[in-house]
Amino acid sequence: MDTREFNKVDLNLLISLQVLLEERSVSRAAERLFITQPAMSKTLTRLRVLFNDALFTRSSRGMQPTPRALELAARLGEILGDISHLLSEPGFDPRAVQGEITLALSEHVGLTLLPRLLAQLSVSAPRLKIRVITRIENPLEALALGNLDFAIQVKQAHYGKDYRVEELGHSPLAILVRDDHPLTIGDVTWERLTTFPLIKLYASSQEQLEVQHYAGTSLPVSDHPLATLEISHLLTALELLRLSDYFLPAPAYLLQQDGATVGITGLPMPRETQLDIHYALVTHKRTASSSLHNWLRQQITCTIRELRTPLQRKLRQRIPASSITPTSAGHHEQQTTA
Repeated sequence: MDTREFNKVDLNLLISLQVLLEERSVSRAAERLFITQPAMSKTLTRLRVLFNDALFTRSSRGMQPTPRALELAARLGEILGDISHLLSEPGFDPRAVQGEITLALSEHVGLTLLPRLLAQLSVSAPRLKIRVITRIENPLEALALGNLDFAIQVKQAHYGKDYRVEELGHSPLAILVRDDHPLTIGDVTWERLTTFPLIKLYASSQEQLEVQHYAGTSLPVSDHPLATLEISHLLTALELLRLSDYFLPAPAYLLQQDGATVGITGLPMPRETQLDIHYALVTHKRTASSSLHNWLRQQITCTIRELRTPLQRKLRQRIPASSITPTSAGHHEQQTTA
C-alpha cells in the first residue's frame, strides 16, 4: 500500500464533502458542521483542489454535483461509515443510546405493531425518540436522502441495489363492515358492493400499483358509483363503519385488534379478487454500519414474528370458513441487487 497519498487528505475534508453531497448547499452544510459559511466555502475550494474537479455547479435548483462528485458519493458514505465503525467503542448499549429514529408505515400497520414495539423500546432503549410518519408518497427517496430511517410498506416487485429489504409476511385482504351489515348475509360480490358507500384507506401511488400487481388486475374501487371517503385515520374509519352501511377493504389482520374492531366483522373479498398483501421492512445502505439501526431492525422483525400466531387464530374466528386464510411467510432477509 502506497501511503504517500494519505498525506494530502484531511479526514475532515471527506466529512465536509459528504455533508455537501447530502445538503447541496454551502450554508446548510455549514450549519450542520457548526462552522461559518465563509469557512465552508474555503473547505469546498480545498476539496476542488484535492479532487481536481469543480464537484458542484450552481443552478436554479441549487448546487448540483458533477459526475466526479457522484462517483465519489457512491463510495464515500460507505467509507466514512467503515471509519466510524472502526473508531467506535466496542459493544452497543441500547439503554444509553440517544437520538431520533423516523419510521414510515400505514396507520393500520401501526395499530398492530407500534403498541407492543414501543412498550418494549421504552424499557430497552428508554432515551430513544421515535417519530412515526403515516402518510408519505415516496418513502424510498426519503430513505436515500436521510429523512427516513425505516419504511414498512407493501412489498414492491423491484428495489434498487441501495436498499435492504426484509419480508415481514402477508395478510389476506378482507371487507370490513359492522356486525349487522346487510353484506353479512349472502355472498359478497362487487355488484353488491357497488350498492353501498366505500371507505378507502390512504395508500401511496406506488402501494396502489403493487396491490394491483398482486391482484393481477385493478380493483374496482377507483370509480365506485356511491359515496366514497379516502382517509388515513383508521380509528375514524372504523367508527364510521360501526355507524353506517359503509364498507372498508383492508388487511384482515386488523381484526386482531379486539378493542379497535369491536362491532366489526371481516368478510372475504369477492371470489375473483381474493389476494394476499405482502409487507416488507426497507432500509437504505447508508445505515448498514449503524449499530442502532441494526439493533432496531431486529426489534421490529422479532415483534412482528411474535404477532403472527395470534393473528392467524383471530382471522379464522372472524372470517367465514369459505374464505382464504392467511399464512405468514417465514422470516426471510433479501439483499437486493440491481
